[in-house]
Amino acid sequence: MHKSYWISTYRAIKDEQKISAYAKLAGPALTAAGGRFLARGEPYMAYELGLKQRTVLLEFDSVEQAVAAHDCPAYQAALATLDCEKAELQYIYLLMKINGLTIATDN
Repeated sequence: MHKSYWISTYRAIKDEQKISAYAKLAGPALTAAGGRFLARGEPYMAYELGLKQRTVLLEFDSVEQAVAAHDCPAYQAALATLDCEKAELQYIYLLMKINGLTIATDN
């Protein structure tokens, strides 16, 4: 089975309180679902057309595990703290198998 990676980028943070409430629920929900945080924070440097924006990288054992983590009630509760509009947190998910062909994106 190939590992899968979930990348979230915070393009704009308009309400720090909403993001804080989201993070308090999302982190535990994703780790309970099998996710492992590999990196999170703002980049030290961005080159070419890269953006200096908060990014989170999680590893899962499979694409299916990552999708199940997203769809689980605990993570959905975390998303609900953003008022279901997701306007405060703009994100991109990239789930892929290493050395495989499966790529799924949601942006």
